[in-house]
Amino acid sequence: MAYGSGKYIFELADGWAKWPPGWSLGMVSGLATDSSDRLYVFQRGGPQPVVVLDRNGQVERTWGEGSFDKPHGIYVSPDGFVFCADYGNHTVSKFTPEGKLLMVLGNKGRPSDSGYERKPGASMESAVETIKRGAPPFNLPTNTMVSRSGHIYVSDGYGNARVHKFSPDGKLLLSWGEPGTGPGQFMLVHRVWLDTQERVWVADRHNSRVQVFSPQGEFIKQWPCFRPTDVFIDRNDIVYLGEGKPNHAVGLYSTEGQPLARLARKADSPVDAPAWTPHTLAVDSRGDIYISGSLGAATGASSPGTVLKLVRQ
Repeated sequence: MAYGSGKYIFELADGWAKWPPGWSLGMVSGLATDSSDRLYVFQRGGPQPVVVLDRNGQVERTWGEGSFDKPHGIYVSPDGFVFCADYGNHTVSKFTPEGKLLMVLGNKGRPSDSGYERKPGASMESAVETIKRGAPPFNLPTNTMVSRSGHIYVSDGYGNARVHKFSPDGKLLLSWGEPGTGPGQFMLVHRVWLDTQERVWVADRHNSRVQVFSPQGEFIKQWPCFRPTDVFIDRNDIVYLGEGKPNHAVGLYSTEGQPLARLARKADSPVDAPAWTPHTLAVDSRGDIYISGSLGAATGASSPGTVLKLVRQ
């Protein structure tokens, strides 16, 4: 089945992942690709939180057992190191591709004091509104991005309203953001990414917008969108934006905001055609897109432990 329009056409690769017999994924909260087009899958509930697949869907290795509380975002830096945001213990950890721990950012098990309060029975998302102030790292961090010079940016997050910038060796250099709706304010900082000019793009999820900043945290511009869950920018500065309700789509844009394509289930699609509300996405060097989140079909079926692959035509 085809998705997209114009020169951005993608075909769904049915059954592309070759899971071992009896294998099942937990909830997939993060996806990342490396320079060799391997896909890193960050999952909750499975015995090995990090699963690495080659481009053809074969499992190459798994690791991370006992290393995480609640996995969220994963990112592979230009030099091949793996950064994992664990919102359960309020840390971001740096690993080798084989899973050797190299560095931990944050105070394990100790959230920063942003005023965030999640009352019994409240969802983590609704509790975002209790954040009173921007705070130091971290309170429920969501993901990471590394610049060409090795500087580390962290989106923080469900329990904070900030972006943090670290030196390559983990020294905090800069933080910006406060709770709110104005420029430079955030309501659920869900993803951070850099374009080829090293401008900082932030998925400001509950404010239904993407904000763009200089590397020093200076506000440049913002885009309206629908509850952005993830943002990925490729080497050609094509912006891939995961959009939640009511769009349920992956949108492709230029960095100036020109729409290029929209990948979503169409009204006239077969009843069993996949639909998605992407929580996370990744793009490889060939332009193929990997998506996970709330996946299902018009039949109401849902599979949180699924990773879709859309192959660029």
